[in-house]
Amino acid sequence: MRHQGAATTGGRLPVRPDLADEVPYGAPQLDVPVLLNVNENPYQPSDAVVASIARRVTEAAHGLNRYPDREFLGLRADLADYLAVESGVRLQPEQLWAANGSNEIMLQLLQAFGGPGRSVLSFAPTYSMYPEYARDAMTGWVAGRREDDFTLEPERAAATVAEVRPAVVLLASPNNPTGTALPLATVEAVLDAAARVEVDGSGASPVVVVDEAYGEFRRRGVPSALELLADHPNLAVSRTMSKAFGMAGARVGYLAASRALVDALRVVRLPYHLSAVTQAVARAALEHADELMAQVGSLRAERDATAEWLRGRLLDGRPLDVADSDANFVLFGRFADRHAVWQGMLDAGVLIREVGPEGWLRVSIGTPQEMETFKAALVRVAGLEEAR
Repeated sequence: MRHQGAATTGGRLPVRPDLADEVPYGAPQLDVPVLLNVNENPYQPSDAVVASIARRVTEAAHGLNRYPDREFLGLRADLADYLAVESGVRLQPEQLWAANGSNEIMLQLLQAFGGPGRSVLSFAPTYSMYPEYARDAMTGWVAGRREDDFTLEPERAAATVAEVRPAVVLLASPNNPTGTALPLATVEAVLDAAARVEVDGSGASPVVVVDEAYGEFRRRGVPSALELLADHPNLAVSRTMSKAFGMAGARVGYLAASRALVDALRVVRLPYHLSAVTQAVARAALEHADELMAQVGSLRAERDATAEWLRGRLLDGRPLDVADSDANFVLFGRFADRHAVWQGMLDAGVLIREVGPEGWLRVSIGTPQEMETFKAALVRVAGLEEAR
């Protein structure tokens, strides 16, 4: 009699060789008093936002026996209206696309423009999911390097594009995990270099994607790459409603690009990929954009105050290193044993993120009360002193 679960050759699964030793992605999800590790918006939707969501979802629920609108032009028009106010760039609804989080947007981009024999280029340190998107789309992953201060030198970036000749370039701005925003001149340098590259002898140039998941948190005067869309048909700018809108649980990401680029994503999308409920929630949140953007302003101020506070602390007699941030988080270090600091913070009831270059830690911006708890715990755990 064979015991249940006994291993046999016939019982092994034919997992793709490149996936055989992989483990699922995921930041720790732990039940602690202060959660500051995954760059969520700390503020719950207001009663007014919840009421709008409930109304819209109730309306959608009456039609759940039917498949959702697979083109969702109503949502795309709402997104276009929002971006016209937020970034001053007016787009047509057909230039917008949405999916289940910007994660799905990125995967669709690589499904459409990557694939076997092609590569995607980014510049490390950057978002840890990028190589996983490439792997899942069977696309080669190439990581160039950022400067020591996490900026991207335009000429070096352009030279890397010319050398690698990728099918897709991914530029995170503001960058995760560093918070670094790219000047438009740097993005233009990459676009110009990409325009001189031919992909697979097809006569086509690489697609350049600027990932602005944290775009609404950029400091005053920092422009959006949306301003470059009109002159660059191979440019795509992605955003998310998870951060600024506080809709991480709704899973809504979106992209702005030329109609031709959006149409390529429509080819690879799964049928009816965006549920009627998701569309309803997103449109309800967009009704309250003004209210939600006011929260963004307070989070920006809290971010800047946190960065200033960290820069005023000494670790073993020297100031902490703190990266400039245009996002809703701050990267700081450098610790001889960052894991010990991370664990000490967790033991104190504060969950932050052990991510990025060795020695660095990242803290998401929470409420003022949460940030005070974070500061007090960090002083105790890391033995920080105030600079005088």
